[in-house]
Amino acid sequence: MRTRPVSGAQVRAYSGKAQEYADAAESELASKRHIAATSLAIHAAIHAADAVCGARLGKRAAGEDHHHVLALLKQAGPDGRAVEKDLRPLLPLKTKAEYEPDDIAVGVATKAVDRALRCVTVAAAAARTVR
Repeated sequence: MRTRPVSGAQVRAYSGKAQEYADAAESELASKRHIAATSLAIHAAIHAADAVCGARLGKRAAGEDHHHVLALLKQAGPDGRAVEKDLRPLLPLKTKAEYEPDDIAVGVATKAVDRALRCVTVAAAAARTVR
C-alpha cells in the first residue's frame, strides 16, 4: 500500500475539509438532493480518515483504491477503528452516487450523512491532539 507522510498542519487541513464536506452534505440532504448529499458525505469521511491516519500514524493512504485506507485505519487505534466502521459501508456507495444513473434513496443518503458526521467528529478530536 502506498502512503504519504502527513504533518500536523495537514491533519488540521484534512479535518477542516472533512467538516466542510459534511456541512455541505447536510445542506444537500435538507434540500432533498440525495445523490449530492451521499457523494459529499463519502468525501467527508475519506478526508476524516486521512486526518485520523495522519494524527495517529503520521501518514495517509495514497493509492488510487480508497479501500486501502481501511487497512491503515485499523492500525490507527480506537479512532481509526471508529472511522473504519463508518467509512467501510460508505465506500461502495461512491460509484453509485458519482457514476451510476440511479437515484439514491432518502434513507441511504441520511445514513451516509450520519456516518460521515461521526467520522468528522472523530477526526476533529484527533486533529486537536496534534501540533
